[in-house]
Amino acid sequence: MATVHEATATWQGDLPSGTGTVTTVSGVLQSAATSWKERTEGTGREGRTSPEELLAAAHASCFSMALSARLAKAGATSTKLEVTAKVTFGAMPGGGNGVASSALTVRATAGGIDAAKLSELADDAKENCPISKALAANVALSVEASLV
Repeated sequence: MATVHEATATWQGDLPSGTGTVTTVSGVLQSAATSWKERTEGTGREGRTSPEELLAAAHASCFSMALSARLAKAGATSTKLEVTAKVTFGAMPGGGNGVASSALTVRATAGGIDAAKLSELADDAKENCPISKALAANVALSVEASLV
């Protein structure tokens, strides 16, 4: 059965000096502040988020679930994954701004597999997690996996 997930965004003002918020139905985000400055400078120091930061969170969590399933199927034990997604936003070659890439890094604690198997499973998870599929053909995807 399909599920529907919902968020609402508001924006006031022009693009460079305006501000906005995003709220999720789950309540995890409640009026989370957004701004063009955060989107283009990406410092995270002003307590604001951006669509790209939210995309990074979505990609990291989706990938971690996909890799976890693949590790279990491969017989890995004592699995712990620490996944970081770095989403790059900026000027695009054809003009305008856009999401250029999402680079995943995973540090895995997993018994019963070696680094080559982890890399194989991570690449498969990168190609096939639902967020990766949504980004496919539009955004460069990469993954770097290491055992710890």
